[in-house]
Amino acid sequence: MPAETTYLELSEDSGSAHKFYEVTVDDADLTIRFGRIGERGQVRQSSFTSRDKAKAEAAKKIGEKVRKGYAPAVPGGRAKRAVSRRQIVSSRSTASRAPVLWRYASHSPAFGIFVDDDVCMVGNESGLITTLSHDAEVLSQFRLPEGVKCIVADDGWIYAGCDDGNVYDLSGKVPRLAYRIAPEIDIYWLDIHDGVLGVSDAGGGISAIDHEDEFLWQRPGRGSSAWMVRCDPMAVHHGHSGGVTSYDWRTGRELWHTPTGAVLFGWQERDTLYAGTATRQVVELGKDGSARQTYRCDAAVYSCATAADGRYVFAGDSASSIYCFDAAGTRLWKLGTGCGSAYSMQYRDERLYIVTTDGSLACIDASEEAIRSAVGGSVPQVVDVKAPPRMPAVVPSTTVEIVHDVAGGVVVECVDEGGRLRIRVVSSGYHRDWQVQFPKGIREHGSRYVVTGIREASRGGFYRAYGEIRRLV
Repeated sequence: MPAETTYLELSEDSGSAHKFYEVTVDDADLTIRFGRIGERGQVRQSSFTSRDKAKAEAAKKIGEKVRKGYAPAVPGGRAKRAVSRRQIVSSRSTASRAPVLWRYASHSPAFGIFVDDDVCMVGNESGLITTLSHDAEVLSQFRLPEGVKCIVADDGWIYAGCDDGNVYDLSGKVPRLAYRIAPEIDIYWLDIHDGVLGVSDAGGGISAIDHEDEFLWQRPGRGSSAWMVRCDPMAVHHGHSGGVTSYDWRTGRELWHTPTGAVLFGWQERDTLYAGTATRQVVELGKDGSARQTYRCDAAVYSCATAADGRYVFAGDSASSIYCFDAAGTRLWKLGTGCGSAYSMQYRDERLYIVTTDGSLACIDASEEAIRSAVGGSVPQVVDVKAPPRMPAVVPSTTVEIVHDVAGGVVVECVDEGGRLRIRVVSSGYHRDWQVQFPKGIREHGSRYVVTGIREASRGGFYRAYGEIRRLV
């Protein structure tokens, strides 16, 4: 008998991943091919004792995918998701070298950085995310399917946005799929606040997406090449070739627009925005759009950050230099990184952390004494940090541990509402009609789960699951 092939795609226009799933039965052999649309993908093969058993297993696999939103399609009917990456022809800085305490080589250009009181993280173009202590010990690694665009924090959650249009929750032991972004959006940057995801794109557009991957709104924007999006409780702030534009987070109504020159990066504090621009300056704006200060560099600014409340403003340019300014706009120093141009940066406790074009995460001593010495030509010996040779990199998973009792957690249930899988709280003391933000890939109709806890979103109206997730049977 001829081989029978079924080809499926996850192809909803409103927020799907850009993936395919192909099942072929040839006599008693079963071949499954899956991956991103436009690529060869991975192949798994298995053999059975009869064609009927192979067809039964194929039907089971197809049914599982259909329940998750896959639908029959024609191969080649949809194009591969567009992926845009920032390209810098980075030149060597002629300034004195910065006092780099340690650096970790991730071996691929790195955009994603996250720093808090406990750890620092770097995510690179090959999809590797490494977590280190502030004392330069490599603690863990995640391996995501595609290149990491950025790593952002939202209250107690940490998310990584990737080239495949997926956003992964890194808050647990295993990465879990949190958001799927529509494949027609060529993502440049992401930010999240209170579960609302802001997405800026290659065409200069801006989108706000809720906790269930549904668009709150989309706008074409006022420019192109939108490298900045920053979200706060009131607005989504969008930086693009024409400047910075602010939108109401709920409706998408434009609140204000301020020309700044082409924006290449953005940072925010509570009441202030900072736009790194191609016009060799960081522009400080109030969150009412008012121009406050400029900080002038010697080349295009590809990253910026501040000390708390803007006491110091830092910038990284396309010529492998970093700068520090005081709040009045006075340049205090300029130093070379020694490891490429800084794609992203973050400051904490007199240390400036940068991730660079050569894939380094570098920790720079930004104390006054260290900087004085560096300007005078005296810098510490750099410690080159390496991951343990056999450290496993944890990959995203849809496998969930099974438990038989609640053991102090909160019980939630997966239900089908109009063909879409939603999560509701079962435990007492919660709104039964509110949705729960919950990983996408592990939802199964009728299943109950035990989660460490449930928090109400600050804006109200839905809950957010946090901690470990286990299936209750």
